[in-house]
Amino acid sequence: MSDHNPTLPPLPEREQIALLEPFEGLGLKDIVVVATLQDAEHAASALLAAGIAGFDTESKPTFAKNEVSGGPHVVQFSTRDTAWLFQLHRTECNPVVAALIASTELRKVGFGLSGDMTLIRNRLNIEPKAVFDIDNEFRKRGYRKSVGVKAAVALVFDRRFIKSRKATTSNWANRQLTEAQIRYAANDAYASIRVYDALFAGR
Repeated sequence: MSDHNPTLPPLPEREQIALLEPFEGLGLKDIVVVATLQDAEHAASALLAAGIAGFDTESKPTFAKNEVSGGPHVVQFSTRDTAWLFQLHRTECNPVVAALIASTELRKVGFGLSGDMTLIRNRLNIEPKAVFDIDNEFRKRGYRKSVGVKAAVALVFDRRFIKSRKATTSNWANRQLTEAQIRYAANDAYASIRVYDALFAGR
């Protein structure tokens, strides 16, 4: 147990998480797949008004050894009640996505974001600002191992965050996302904002 600060609740094991009640995510009615520049501008004004959003990206998986990801293919933001999914093949909306990621007015919170940041810099040619990796907060509090969204949701809410393996490895470059992909992408970002709120409640 030398890996663990005795005052911290231990990170739940996979078997323990499997027994928990599911985490209630956003339903399809609360998720907007941005289709037009007007949608993108509406999303931006709602996000900037909120000032903080859960944040994540999805990229088409690479299977070959030296294959370079052309991602991210989807960038998602979530407030406490709505998520917006931007598909980067809709290039007319990309300046809006880039502006949100580079904005210091919108704090973007998520898990394990360093890989996402590298892809974003390459794809959108911007420097992400006001990005907060929740993993670092857990580390600051004494957890030595990386705490992903599943462990964090179990730890903070005593709930099981459902991540479909099939959605994880699906083709995020598809022009038409499936319902499973839409829920998966939105709830990754939504869980991040919920965990962040719980960690900083009362501060």
